[in-house]
Amino acid sequence: MWRLSARNGARYVIHRGRRLITRRDHRNHLDDEFAIRTAQDVARELGNMKGAMMKFGQLLGFIIEGLPEDAQRALATLQADAPPMAPETAELVVQQQLGKPPSKLFVDWQRTPIAAASIGQVHKAVTRDGRDVAVKVQYPGVGEAIDADLRNTEMLYRMVGAFALKGLDYKGLADELRARMIDELDYRIEAANQIEFADYFAHHPFITVPAVDPATSSERVLTTEFIDGLNFAQFQQQATPGAKQIAAESIWRFAQHSVNVYGAFNGDPHPGNYRFDPSGRVTFLDFGLVKRWTNGDWQRLEPSLDAIIVHRDPDQLLHAMEAVGFLNPGHGLAAQPVYDYVSTAYTPYLTDSFTFTPTFMKDAIAAIVDINGPYAHVIAQLNMPPSFVILDRVVWGVSSILAKLEATGPWRAMLLEYRSGGSPATPMGIQDLNWRNQQSARTS
Repeated sequence: MWRLSARNGARYVIHRGRRLITRRDHRNHLDDEFAIRTAQDVARELGNMKGAMMKFGQLLGFIIEGLPEDAQRALATLQADAPPMAPETAELVVQQQLGKPPSKLFVDWQRTPIAAASIGQVHKAVTRDGRDVAVKVQYPGVGEAIDADLRNTEMLYRMVGAFALKGLDYKGLADELRARMIDELDYRIEAANQIEFADYFAHHPFITVPAVDPATSSERVLTTEFIDGLNFAQFQQQATPGAKQIAAESIWRFAQHSVNVYGAFNGDPHPGNYRFDPSGRVTFLDFGLVKRWTNGDWQRLEPSLDAIIVHRDPDQLLHAMEAVGFLNPGHGLAAQPVYDYVSTAYTPYLTDSFTFTPTFMKDAIAAIVDINGPYAHVIAQLNMPPSFVILDRVVWGVSSILAKLEATGPWRAMLLEYRSGGSPATPMGIQDLNWRNQQSARTS
């Protein structure tokens, strides 16, 4: 990381120097070149590092819409495939974890991984009873290394504090992130999460969660049902506008149902965690980072969301944010600028119909992080209660995916289905409500 920082710091100094002696009409081209080279360098280094820093790169890759297209493509490589470990190493991990080599556990084992990500890679296999499965194998030593880094609280505080805005409780945020990431290192936790979500969403009309094979899963190996499909980049290139709309609404409804109804949600909505059927049907993968509402967390947050989306009331929002800890006593802020700033992420829900676009994401993120802009006095006072940091990641992550799919819909009415029992606003909403009614009938 020091070498990466020093290299790009030197590159930035050179870039600024070249910019000073370059004609004004050529400076944008220089800026794009600098961004592209930096993104490629970061993607290469973080892809090799894996672990926590690669996850950070994945987050950058699908959130930062303001970069040039080539720079976004460079960071997007972190969403799909990272450099894999040697086949012999993966097989040794399986043998150590499950007591037998893959050749004894499966009737067929593909030595070349079909995907490689931040803390593990995936091999396709066939079980003894003939089922196609995906076997995720954790990189040897990565769990211990990340665990040691995350337990170094002072280091993590400094890293998060460097990116945190002035008013944020960055220590609380770092503690929450550490707890969730440590959970990700134990595939037994992920297996339990995935079983829970697969059971809950069983028979859903457009949400698929692969089943887990507990017999060939352990702390560092996770075996699940194999479901073939397109990755996000392939789906973007090949799918029809109608299929993209179906996929976007599926992802959105999965997140909203999980947060509002189920009380547990997948906190890692980056594009690599989905597989797509050409028709738009989505399979949801990777349940290592799951957040559950506890101790009335959701009930404390609801008044702030309803003040923005349901009532559109700045004064009500100000009081709700004070009550939940987003604003500390004595902040001295007026209600309207607080509402204007905080509602930026919820713009799609303040109108009858809205189209998510990369331009919307670029402008929204720019407004949120502009510490010298018109809302600087609001940003300086805002805090993020730690229990909501994962939800914030979901809000921006899902919005970014919808923007890349350029999804259009009556998002406000759709959200009110979950917030206040509103009538279904789309055909998929009708399907989802029918499924929910069937679930209720089964459990009653």
